[in-house]
Order: sequence, then C-alpha cells, then structure tokens
Amino acid sequence: MEDIPRPLPHKPTRLLDQLRAHMRSRNLSYKTEQTYIGWIKSYIVFHNKRHPQEMGKKEINEFLSHLAVHKNLAINTQKTALNAIIYLYKQFYGVQDLELHFTHARKPRILPAVFSASEAMSVINNLEGIYKMMASLMYGSGLRVMESVRLRVQDVDFANGCLFVREAKGSKSRRTLLPKSMIEPLQTQIDFALALHRKDLDEGYGDVYLPHALARKYPGAGREPRWQYVFPAASRSLDPRSNVLRRHHVGEQTVQRAVRVAIRTARIHKKAGCHTFRHSFATNLLRAGVDIRNIQEMMGHTDLSTTQIYTHIVGIQERGVVSPLDALLEPGGQVKEPGVEYLINADATGDNAPPSAAATPVCGPFSIRRPHTYWLH
Repeated sequence: MEDIPRPLPHKPTRLLDQLRAHMRSRNLSYKTEQTYIGWIKSYIVFHNKRHPQEMGKKEINEFLSHLAVHKNLAINTQKTALNAIIYLYKQFYGVQDLELHFTHARKPRILPAVFSASEAMSVINNLEGIYKMMASLMYGSGLRVMESVRLRVQDVDFANGCLFVREAKGSKSRRTLLPKSMIEPLQTQIDFALALHRKDLDEGYGDVYLPHALARKYPGAGREPRWQYVFPAASRSLDPRSNVLRRHHVGEQTVQRAVRVAIRTARIHKKAGCHTFRHSFATNLLRAGVDIRNIQEMMGHTDLSTTQIYTHIVGIQERGVVSPLDALLEPGGQVKEPGVEYLINADATGDNAPPSAAATPVCGPFSIRRPHTYWLH
C-alpha cells in the first residue's frame, strides 16, 4: 500500500509534515510528494541538518553542483532535485528572488530502450495469469505499471473500446486504447474480481480504498462493484494509515519482478523493464503512421516535446537509409564497385551478339576492361 498517502496531523508542526500538507493542498501527486520530500531531506542532510530558512542561494548552488560534479547524476535527475528545492523556497516559503548559478549536469539523456514486436510478445508469453494481462495492457495501451495495477472496474469501457486512466502522473486523467485481443480476458478477470468482492462482503469486509475525500462524500461507494480493482491482491491486508482491513490491488513491485524474470527468460539483453512496454507502445504507433498529437493524448504527456523523444527512437533504417556496406555487398559476399556502370558494346547487342562481345565497365573518364572481383572473408 505504498501508493496511499499517509495521514498527517491536524495541525502539523514538523517541517516535512507541513511540506506534505502544503503539497496536498496544491493537489500534487503522491509520487511527486515522495520525490520532493526525498530531495529536500538530502538537501538538509548535505548541509549538516541546518534549517532551510537559514540557508539560501549559496547553499542551493553548492548542493546542486555537488550532485553534478561528485554524484555524476543525469540531467533529468538534477532537474528533479532543482524542482524540489525551488518548490520549497518559492511555493512554500514565498522567496521569489532565487538567481541560481550552479554546475549543470553533463551526463546526457539516454534514449529509452524499446522492444521489437517479437521481443515484446516473447516477454509477454513468458508471463502467466494477471502478470501476462498487465504486461499486455502496458504494451497494448501504453499504461504505466502503477496505472495497470490501479485499474478499477469502471475504468474499462468495453462498449467504446477504451480504457480510462485515473490517478495518473500529475493527477491527470486520460483515455487510451483497449486492445481487442484483451476484451475477453479482461471480462473474465473482472468476473473473478467481482466474485472475490462478493466473498469479502459475505465475510464482513469488501470496502476498497477510495482516493481523496470520496470515502467521506460517498460513504457506501467503497463497497460498490464499479470501484473494485480489476487486479485485486490475493489476500486482505491491514492499511497501516487507517487501520482498516481491506483488499488492495496487486503490488507494483510484484509485477516488476515478474517482468524482469520474463525478460531474462526471453534472453533479451536490454536495459528493459515494465516501462519499456509503454515506450514500445508509443514507438510502434509512430512507426504505423499515427499522428504524434494522438500519441501525446494517449500517453498523457503535457508537453509535445516529451512525445517527440520517440521520433529519435524510430531507427534511421526505417527511413530508407541503407548502410554503405549493405549497398555494396551482393548476395553471396561479392562486392559491387560504387559508381561503376557496365555498358555493352553497341555493335554487339541483341540476340545476334557474338560470344566474344565483352562488357566494358565505365567509371568516370576511365574504362575498366578487366573488372576485378573482390570477396569479403
């Protein structure tokens, strides 16, 4: 239940609790809250646990430069740390005149790995049960692993052939494709999830976690079938934040471990995981000629530049570019001379050409009477 925000004191006094309360008032996602709190903790510890109000531009520059020079972090990682500290000072403390001059990270952005169609299916076929279904949705619908485990019954629209993704990154919602091949398996899985829910109700349980304040606004909604998870956990567990025994969804890390094992079994030696399915979804749509704006909408990207990274993943061999080696090499290993044209003597053409008529290769101003044959060994 790592994705459920922990409760805060009614009147928080500790700095980090106050920060958490402030972030929740701005509707930041819980993942963003955890990330920002982690970087702010690192910033405070780096300066020997001094209070942030006692520090300023100098200390911020030192910390960010330390991340780039000594930690050798990537550009995006340093930007995340910068965003956390900017939030602390500008949004929380209201400091506006932050002119920072720090060493920027030079470790370049790495293009994400993608599966080919055969690789993706090889990994999926090495999975079983709900893990195979979730991997299929990540590849066929572009879901993140957390979005797949959080999928609820009401989010699957069989009539319109789409999935609604709620509680997504940045607290955004979107609609994406529902693969036709997944309709029957999902219907079977939903029937199983609802049967398990009826069993929980018979035993005096059956209340599912609801986000935000929906549990207070709709007291009975947590027991309704539409709010149940499509992929429920195998057993009930005690929510440490509310002390309520309920059935949560399958754990995110459990899915990640199963996918890692499947990748090793398929003998795919790439830096790959659950998120590789999502990258492969966008890349394959781009290869198929789908408009990049539609891909942006299905991926849930706010900025088009985030989606444009997939234009760099589509290989240049798919744009008609041929390697010079492949252009010269004939089937069987024989090499074709570049720029050489073999012209038949005009006097010895046609069906009546004598057997002695020789082909004369011409290359620029030179005539090659006896072309050599080269072989690659």
